[in-house]
Amino acid sequence: MLLRRLYLIFLRYAEHNLTLDRPGGDLCDATGRSFGRVTEIRLRGNRLIVEGWSQAARVGLILNRTRLWCVPELTQPGSDARGFALDIPFEVGDLVLQADEGGGAVTCTFDGFTVNDIRRARIRLVVPYIRTLIGLLPEIWRWKREGDLGAREVVKERLGLVPASTSAEMLGGALEPFTAALPRPHKTVTIVLPVYNAYDVLTECLARVAAHTDLDWHMIVVEDRSTDDRVWPMLQDWAGQQGSRVTLLRNDENLGFIGGVNRGLGEAAKRDAPVVLLNSDALVPAGWASRLLAPFAQGDVASVTPMSNDAEIFTVPVICQRHDLTGGMADVLDAAAQTLNLVEGLVDAPTGVGFCMALSPEYLRRLPRLDTIFGKGYGEETDWCQKARALGGRHVCTPHLFVEHRGGESFGSAAKQALLERNGAEISRRYPTYDAQVQEFIRTDPLNTARLALGLVWAATEAAAQSQGEVPVYVAHAMGGGAEKYLQDRIARDIGAVRGGVETGGSAVVLRVGQGHTWKLELHTRLGSAQGRTNDVTLIKRLLAYLPRMRLIYSCGVGARDAVALPQVLMEIAQGGNHEQGVAHPVEVLFHDFFPVSPSYTLLGRGGVYHGVPVAGGPLADDPAHTYVRPGLPDATLADWQGAWGPLVSAAERCVVFSDDSRRIVQEAYPQTATTLVTEPHPLLADVPRIEPVRDGTPVIGVLGNIGYQKGAAVLQKLSRDLARTGAARLVVIGHLDPAWPLAAPAQVHGSYELRDLAGLVARYRITGWLIPSIWPETFSFTTHEALATGMPVLSFDLGAQGDAVAAAVAGGAAGGVIALPPDGRDVDITALLAALQDHSTGPGK
Repeated sequence: MLLRRLYLIFLRYAEHNLTLDRPGGDLCDATGRSFGRVTEIRLRGNRLIVEGWSQAARVGLILNRTRLWCVPELTQPGSDARGFALDIPFEVGDLVLQADEGGGAVTCTFDGFTVNDIRRARIRLVVPYIRTLIGLLPEIWRWKREGDLGAREVVKERLGLVPASTSAEMLGGALEPFTAALPRPHKTVTIVLPVYNAYDVLTECLARVAAHTDLDWHMIVVEDRSTDDRVWPMLQDWAGQQGSRVTLLRNDENLGFIGGVNRGLGEAAKRDAPVVLLNSDALVPAGWASRLLAPFAQGDVASVTPMSNDAEIFTVPVICQRHDLTGGMADVLDAAAQTLNLVEGLVDAPTGVGFCMALSPEYLRRLPRLDTIFGKGYGEETDWCQKARALGGRHVCTPHLFVEHRGGESFGSAAKQALLERNGAEISRRYPTYDAQVQEFIRTDPLNTARLALGLVWAATEAAAQSQGEVPVYVAHAMGGGAEKYLQDRIARDIGAVRGGVETGGSAVVLRVGQGHTWKLELHTRLGSAQGRTNDVTLIKRLLAYLPRMRLIYSCGVGARDAVALPQVLMEIAQGGNHEQGVAHPVEVLFHDFFPVSPSYTLLGRGGVYHGVPVAGGPLADDPAHTYVRPGLPDATLADWQGAWGPLVSAAERCVVFSDDSRRIVQEAYPQTATTLVTEPHPLLADVPRIEPVRDGTPVIGVLGNIGYQKGAAVLQKLSRDLARTGAARLVVIGHLDPAWPLAAPAQVHGSYELRDLAGLVARYRITGWLIPSIWPETFSFTTHEALATGMPVLSFDLGAQGDAVAAAVAGGAAGGVIALPPDGRDVDITALLAALQDHSTGPGK
């Protein structure tokens, strides 16, 4: 049994890691006339992807019974061909490509991947699989022997059984108050400002330097023959007002950005002070200079860059995603930056960013110029930084300073893109490991604590400016499924908000439990997301304190390290540090499952069967299934559990259920929700195709979704064995099945799927109808509603939201029905099942 289970886990591992590629070929008719070319045929897990170019109006792919058409859309430079990509579930067989110009399709056949191809690819994965298992032995031990849920999630992630978390660990020291005196290694600073046009932002840049520089400063302005006639007279007037603080230079001809900087650096060398390269579209805040130069107290620092809205790897709120700031936002963010720890928050980086970059005098003496090979700019500061690193210099980002950058003022976007491509290639040639270093920085994101802190301030400020009110903070698990689909849909609506007919956008925060760390904090914005993991609940509270107004929305906490303590943590977050005057932030509780009712969040009790609603003091209170095991602590009884979760439920201004059956269960467990309980059935989150079932031959029972025990894995195992013995029908799972419950042949498990695949999969496996084998009273079943939406017969047990949905659909004329739940939760009456499937094999429109 153990070997069988390891083999089934290996199949999941192989699906996650299997890759095969083969070249394509020309799309030609019988005369040899070409209609395009298939450039690549790829197998990734259990999906086949065919890509290429064609002049045809549409391109189709046929693989056995599966057919898919697409319209080529991607433009190919210098050609009338358009790119296409076709993505379908894989099966063994030749690939038939069709190119249709409107007058009939041209058909070409390509070799598909064979059974032996798949076997060989899997064999190549055996050694990595065994090596992974051996490497995971310490985590497996902690999971199985010590009950470490974090270790369990590490095992699942490494084996590809759940999506891997991409976030890095957060460093709490960045948020510790900085109580020491600000290091002042230098009393003076030289600012080199190259100028070319950008009149409007230039005037603001100069005004801010004069008003906000808190050290003795001297500016060297290099005017590079701007085409805007207003620039030079304005600079002359401003320099005259500043007196000896400013050296104003004008090039005889346009030298470009690097030429102007080098002239400025040559002049700055006479002063032997730190130099700040400042773009004319960088707007410094009050007290900026001392904070930017403070890291030079560490003698090996060659350059310092602040955080910004446009500073590549130092960008807030999302790394490498520039954006414009609304008026006053930069100063709000800089005020928050000053609360971050100057020393603990300092981060080493592979390069600085030249929009506002301080350069050490020591390294400037050794590297006094930028390389002019980079033309008008972009990449020159990276080149200087790589040379300084070779000399032992460090490049750091200080989160203690935020500087606004109105990027793109000096060069147009097209010119900038061309320079980026050319100069990026030169950097890669000179420093072959540099790109990998940047990608590693992005992957690990050592700035994620500061980025999240400032990102939360940004989100709160935007919400206030747009009259959005509270920033939503969702508490969610990491198990996927319907609750995650709902969450992602709700986040999409939060960040794509429309107010007054205008798309304003917004933000959403997710506090996620159940991964390798106790907590993961995610900030979702229209620009992308920032995230970080930690085991430190104090760090989480400190970060969320940057949101003066939030709405705390409990979505699901299954998988939390200590779920008895979780509601108290959430209450403390909702209280905002004020424990005497109730909650400061509104709370919602969503019942995607029944975790607030029982640690058995599906309400399955003794023997893995649903016996009713567990209530403290009731007949099910002593059922061990409703006891929570706390490693290293006393077990929590059902009374302990409901005593911990009850205050959170009571504090909620809204408790949301998604079916009438769930409403009944929640009210029985928590009568105090009578006035706060709201029923809001889910809409389907994606279109589902209507499908004609296959009625000839042996009936085939299809099961949709990923099936664990509570979803009916034991039911399916017993059913597969009975069907194997009788031959009365076949069973096919469109999704994954818990390896602990292997099916008997000829039952099949397809693996991952997408809703758009269903028609082809029904035809491939010749499915007669759907069975929803779930044995717990689901709060809402997306899978059930998706199955019903196909128009095929759907059978379900007579409990929960799934049973109610099928019964209601059948009452309205749909094909299907409800059948009795087996008393033992697994032994289905095959005769009754097949009779129900056949009796309801037709419905309206069939």
